[in-house]
This record gives sequence, structure tokens and C-alpha cells, in this order.
Amino acid sequence: MRLAPTKSRERAVGVIVSKPRSSGRASSGAAQSVWLRRSPTPRNEPPLSRERITEAAIALLDEEGMERLTMRHLAERLGVGATTLYWHIDTKDDVIDLAIDAIFAEAPLPEGDTGSWQENVVALLSGCRAMLLRHPWSAALPLRRRPSIGPNFLTWLEFLQATLARAGFEGRQVQAACWVLYNHVQGSTASQSSLRWSGTERAAAQEQLRMQQDSYPTLVAYEYMLDDAWDENFDLGLKYILDGLQAQIAASH
Repeated sequence: MRLAPTKSRERAVGVIVSKPRSSGRASSGAAQSVWLRRSPTPRNEPPLSRERITEAAIALLDEEGMERLTMRHLAERLGVGATTLYWHIDTKDDVIDLAIDAIFAEAPLPEGDTGSWQENVVALLSGCRAMLLRHPWSAALPLRRRPSIGPNFLTWLEFLQATLARAGFEGRQVQAACWVLYNHVQGSTASQSSLRWSGTERAAAQEQLRMQQDSYPTLVAYEYMLDDAWDENFDLGLKYILDGLQAQIAASH
């Protein structure tokens, strides 16, 4: 199976606010998503585009993490004042929306109908997982309060749902199957990105479990605290999900 080159989808970074704000907070009547607002009218200020803002935000997030992302810190990296940044971006959530959508341009889409629907899903989710692991801050995505509706993410999600529809899922089945698969890749990358135990810490924790074996015999037997086979667990878990989905298709037709 071939994967479409990532350059075929440029980092589309969407539309943004229409007037400057000094506080960084959207007014009560403003649209909740950056993708639902118009771009500002250019002013005679240092060159600053949403592409440049997004690239700087991703670099900051990759190097320093989500907790270090502030509008002031981002403005410093861009070499502009905070007021100038607020002319282009209304809130920190807008920055995150743009960054999230931009990294989804790195997730390759399977090219054409060259394999089974299961093979296409495996390729799609594996590429997405690799992309998310390159940007560990993206593990915070499930904690956000609004959905991603940028063009790159929607293109990725469209491919997934279209693949499921072609496989034979109908109506509510498409949505249910889609979110089972999406939550598998999102949950596994969130866990892998956030759990950073050393081998020594894992061994000490497993020893603590062993000392309480009467209470946790299964966790001791399967060495719960020592398990760091992230790749194998992801692949095997995905196989279990796909086998179950295929059985559901067979049962409903």
C-alpha cells in the first residue's frame, strides 16, 4: 500500500480574528472557533502571517510543551509585541486550534483503494500515531473543550469515515466505529507521551505490586508495571478492534 505524500496537503491554518484586543479574550458574541472567523485586515506592522505564527507555535510546543505556551512567550519568539500578535490571533485556544490542524497535514493518507478497508485503516491510524508522537504536546488534545474543525483534520477524518462507509457500515455504525478507532490512536499516544517512568521506577513499582500479590495476583502475573511495549500493544489492540468491526459487518448483512 502506498501512502500519499504529506506535501500534498499543505499546512492550512485557517481564518482568524477581525480586530485587535489587548486582553486576549474573545468577546461574548465572538465565534468559538478560529475556523469560523474572518482574517484581519493587514496593517503596517512587522510581517506576520498565520503560517508564521503557527510554525512558531508548533516549534515552541515541541521544544517546551503545552504549559509554556502563552501569548506573550509566543510573541517573544516571533520578535513582535503581544499587541501585534493579538491583532492576528484572539486567544491561546486559537493558537492551539491552528497548531493541531497543521500537524494533521503530516499524517499521510493511504493512496487510492489499493488494499482492504482494514489495511487502509491500519495505515491511516499508524501514520496518525507516528505524527502525534512527534509532537508529544498533542497528548493534551482530549482535554480540550471544543472539537477540531480545521481542513487538515477534517480531511483525515473524512478519509476514515469514508473507508468505514465503503466497508459496509451504515448510519450510526459509521460514527461509533470511527470514534472507537480514533480513541484508540488518541488514547494510546496520550498514555505513551505522558508516562515517563525510568526502568528503575518501573521495577520498583512492580516490586511493590509483588509484595501485595494477594490483592493483585493478575497484575503481578502479567507484570503490569514493567510493560512498555507501546508499538506491539497498539498494533494488537487495533487488530482486536478491526476483527470486532469486521464481525459486526458480517452480522448485519
